[in-house]
Amino acid sequence: MTIAQIEESLKNQFAQIDEVSFFNQKKVIEAFRENRVSTSMFAGTTGYGYDDKGRDTLCKLYADVFGGEAGIVSPLLTCGTHTISTALFGLLRPGDMLVSITGDLYDTLEETLLGKGNGSLQDFGVKYQTMNLLGDDFDYQAIKKRLKKLKPKVVFIQRSRGYTSRKALDVAQIGKACETVKNLCPNCFIIVDNCYGEFVEKTEPTQHGADVIVGSLIKNAGGGLAPTGGYIVGTQKAIDLIAKRFTCPSLGMEVGSFEAGYRIFYQGLFMAPHIVAQALKGSLLIGKVMQEKGYQTLPEIDQPTSDIIRSIVIGNQEGLIKFVQTIQKFSPVDCFVTPMPWDMPGYDDQVIMAAGTFVGGASIEMSCDSPIRPPYIAYFQGALTYEHAKVVAEQLNNLF
Repeated sequence: MTIAQIEESLKNQFAQIDEVSFFNQKKVIEAFRENRVSTSMFAGTTGYGYDDKGRDTLCKLYADVFGGEAGIVSPLLTCGTHTISTALFGLLRPGDMLVSITGDLYDTLEETLLGKGNGSLQDFGVKYQTMNLLGDDFDYQAIKKRLKKLKPKVVFIQRSRGYTSRKALDVAQIGKACETVKNLCPNCFIIVDNCYGEFVEKTEPTQHGADVIVGSLIKNAGGGLAPTGGYIVGTQKAIDLIAKRFTCPSLGMEVGSFEAGYRIFYQGLFMAPHIVAQALKGSLLIGKVMQEKGYQTLPEIDQPTSDIIRSIVIGNQEGLIKFVQTIQKFSPVDCFVTPMPWDMPGYDDQVIMAAGTFVGGASIEMSCDSPIRPPYIAYFQGALTYEHAKVVAEQLNNLF
């Protein structure tokens, strides 16, 4: 099929993406209006950052957009892993139990959870157990059987798939799981790793029973403009506890300056619904191109998606490397660089990564990565513009 024919076959899905984007854009604009955002909030501060209006309003803005009571939004949260770690350490105490009901957490969190002598949760006496999913959904039988006995302080849900072959969880699934968990353990905190899922649907997990959601600003929520940072949104009780870990128990969110200013973080959130829509359309187009070539994609092209990631099962190492290198070759930054598998910190297998991005490692920009292991799946994500994805789709249509 030609690219034009593929686009025509996807027009109904594109229209659905536009409808969600419009809904979310209205939600963001209303939050900006309610919080009376002004240019004075874009200015940076120094020193302690007392009465930093830009910081405080940005936190409130995220809370309102994502349906929480309070939020922490900061460039001092260095990445998604750091943001998740901050939330976990804020809520857990020695002897507490942490249970993941979506299987193992990301590879980069392993040392945070189970490291020895490095200040991990295990070092501080936190216990940890996992329950695997049942296919693409929660194993409710296992949850009901084990959760009352384990009495967890925190239950963890990972919305996106990481380097697995499952689908991303949608907010309706997460809501049902939250209801089940709260019926069994009403006093526990439910944390959702919301990375890659923001603005893909009309609501977020905090609107479906999650106590806390966390994410990185160089993914969906930063709109392709935020240069770093993370966000944590949730109940006032949970955010107060996490804030005391983010800074220290006596200060919480009363301090924290950032001299460079906040304009780009505000503008990134404003742009985010549109940028996510661009990424979703690009993902569909490239997924359809590869499907027409005989490759399996996840999710299937005719199925709804709950994050911006598309898995493409290449099936062999040579093809996987060629796919990733093509993404890099037609990136706006470092197009002349040829990515190769390497020993990436935090991962057991070698990883190959295409990331010709304006913001280093920003996966809301077009990027692709994969561990070098069977069945050799390319994890494709992002695109600031649909047109960029279309350029790459043309190349892949000719190469494969």
